[in-house]
Amino acid sequence: MVKKNESFKPKQESKERKRGSSWGLIGALVAVAMAVVVAVTVFPMTVSKIGFLINSNNKSCQCPSSQDSWKYKGVIEDCCCDYESVNSVNGELLHPMLQKLVTTPFFRYFKVKLWCDCPFWPDDGMCHLRDCSVCECPENEFPEPFKKPFLRVLPADDLACQEGKPDNAVDRTLDSRAFKGWIEADNPWTNDDETDNGEMTYVNLLLNPERYTGYVGSSARRIWDAVYSENCPKYPSGEICQEKKVLYKLISGLHSSISIHIAADYLLDESTNKWGQNPELMYDRVLRYPDRVRNLYFTFLFVLRAVTKAADYLEQAEYDTGNHTEDLKTQSLVRQLLHNPKLQAACPLPFDEAELWQGQSGPELKLQIQKQFRNISALMDCVGCEKCRLWGKLQVLGLGTALKILFSVDGQNQLSESLQLQRNEVIALVNLLNRLSESIKYVCEQGPSIEKIMERQVSDPSETRLGKSSA
Repeated sequence: MVKKNESFKPKQESKERKRGSSWGLIGALVAVAMAVVVAVTVFPMTVSKIGFLINSNNKSCQCPSSQDSWKYKGVIEDCCCDYESVNSVNGELLHPMLQKLVTTPFFRYFKVKLWCDCPFWPDDGMCHLRDCSVCECPENEFPEPFKKPFLRVLPADDLACQEGKPDNAVDRTLDSRAFKGWIEADNPWTNDDETDNGEMTYVNLLLNPERYTGYVGSSARRIWDAVYSENCPKYPSGEICQEKKVLYKLISGLHSSISIHIAADYLLDESTNKWGQNPELMYDRVLRYPDRVRNLYFTFLFVLRAVTKAADYLEQAEYDTGNHTEDLKTQSLVRQLLHNPKLQAACPLPFDEAELWQGQSGPELKLQIQKQFRNISALMDCVGCEKCRLWGKLQVLGLGTALKILFSVDGQNQLSESLQLQRNEVIALVNLLNRLSESIKYVCEQGPSIEKIMERQVSDPSETRLGKSSA
């Protein structure tokens, strides 16, 4: 391999030497081509895996253009957009924009209560990796304006890091107008008391990415079992009441997104601390189940609709962190997200919430779903892994904020005049949309190739698996 600071030196050659070099080059290319053919024939899984990893690092990679390679077509169920439009507008517009937005000082710091007793069973803390933990970081790292409105003084004593591994802990560093200032109010859709700042701490999300942590087995399964069996059981196949399907599809879509992020940033070898993608896990958890992929798209459009519905509020909001340059950048990105003509043309109404709660039992169903979602929110305190709890709480709060926006307190289709959002709710909402956008991009770009590889393995079990999945 030629290093960047090296170059080939030109030489004076005769025509014969040039001709000889050309034939030598052709011969080398033929040899390489033959080697590739042999490799594909003898070691098909190895080459496929290499191809997947190369493509995954190609920033310009786009969704497959072939109609045969993408099996999800047409209008997304219970939504107002089609798969092709969502993939296109997400890849070209939303994903790049959201990636920039969540790195700004305003959206990178999230206030969370990490230490809570599980209200349903004793916490068994079944997490064995150091990557589960979160460490206290200096309070002066998060923006000063975040402290002024309603943040109380946090306890001075430092929280002990799990296993004493600071490098793998959650980093605690850190209106006639629609917007009337950031408020301190509890979200009726979530369990945490958002006004109880005494037990809250700030976390820098960029230093604590959502990834595999080793939180597996019975403890992790019990969380999802409780979510599905007790709070949002799957609706019967013949169910025609859309209200009864919404909560299940939202949670299923969120679950799919979390699984995709775990598979996308997976600890492949603990002994060498080797991280990478686990396409087999992505297939086993999500891609082999078409309804989970469909529900991912549904959840994405549901949250996107909440963001666009609250456009006036979000556009007028104060994104003040004390860094004037960064704050102007944040405000500009938010406006681009809310008023982009390409997005409005491709998907003017991602989800039509006006169709819900219209029947005689509508208000009762709405209260029932709100109660179930609050229980799901409470279950996040039972997650035995600190980083998993962080991202679980953030994304559940984000989804609860979307529900709050779309089904505002007065029960009308238009935003209630009394609807106000906390700063933390907006931070959670935008970060959730970004996580869903990333998952859509993964599925769109890598899904077809992974499915082909795994289907070939089913037909020929002798082929080597792509990776080793966990519970």
